[in-house]
Amino acid sequence: MAQVVLGIGSSHSPTLLMEPPAWLARAGHDDVKIHALHDFEGRRVSYEELLAKAPKGTDDEIRPDVLQRRHEANQRAMEQVHEKLKSVAPDLVILVGDDHKEVFQDDNMPAISVYWGEHLPYKPQGMMKWKYDDDLRADMWYPQEERDYPVASDLARRLIGDLMNLEFDVAHSRYYQPEQGMSHSFGYVYYKIMKDQVYPVIPISINTYYPPNQLPPLRAYKLGQAIRQAVEQWEEPLRVAVVATGGLSHFVVDETFDRAFLELMGRDDPEGHARLPLEKLQSGNSEFRCWSLLAGAVAGMQMNLIDYVPCYRSPAGTGCGMAFATWE
Repeated sequence: MAQVVLGIGSSHSPTLLMEPPAWLARAGHDDVKIHALHDFEGRRVSYEELLAKAPKGTDDEIRPDVLQRRHEANQRAMEQVHEKLKSVAPDLVILVGDDHKEVFQDDNMPAISVYWGEHLPYKPQGMMKWKYDDDLRADMWYPQEERDYPVASDLARRLIGDLMNLEFDVAHSRYYQPEQGMSHSFGYVYYKIMKDQVYPVIPISINTYYPPNQLPPLRAYKLGQAIRQAVEQWEEPLRVAVVATGGLSHFVVDETFDRAFLELMGRDDPEGHARLPLEKLQSGNSEFRCWSLLAGAVAGMQMNLIDYVPCYRSPAGTGCGMAFATWE
């Protein structure tokens, strides 16, 4: 019988792959409305409005020594996640992420989609190409070579049918258009979590960002439960890891909300996910839904919180809350 033996939750922000000076350079884009900014109540606000009501002491969050310390904490945490996956060495990895219109566009934006082609293509595009400033050091940026990664195609096709039988209406695809490559939510996993040890995968995309069919947190949790139920009915003796990436709070760091959510992830509490305020799960915060799916898939397993690192990049409090955790 197949078994889910490992769960991994990780942020996937490009900030993880940047030296701290690039964090500050990216903050320059916050002021030109490249991101949808929401305050702690979920209201859409301008950068100037955020700056005007920023908590006292936010300037201290972007001192060079603080940024460097948090950068180093991120690097250690990613390495620990990598080492855990390597030590478990699963037969199959189920990848869960969201898409930032790297694959899906407004002509077709599925709430849930499973890819079951033979290979998942990687192309340096979108967030995996944009370096914010050509003068900045970008040694750790995403690889710039195209590559194909193996997909457990037969198992992915089976999972689609299993989820349909469990009352989830799943979109699917067997190939991308020639100009398309995987979402950076998957590219991050290959680059920083798998590294040189590549495992067969089943890629699952959920729509977190784009109304009107964003997956509600409880529905995401139940999808995670269904994925685990389907896997554990397979007769093959497979050891399966479920890896979900995204979040936590961004593009405004909300430490209180992040820490409460991580506490929720540490207990089996589907109603806690149902109570998450949707007005706060917009823009970058929408990716909490990927973690809610993971929570359903690892229910009853023991959580190990590796680290939580609030990564501010401006005096207005913009940035991203980085989190890294495993379940066994």
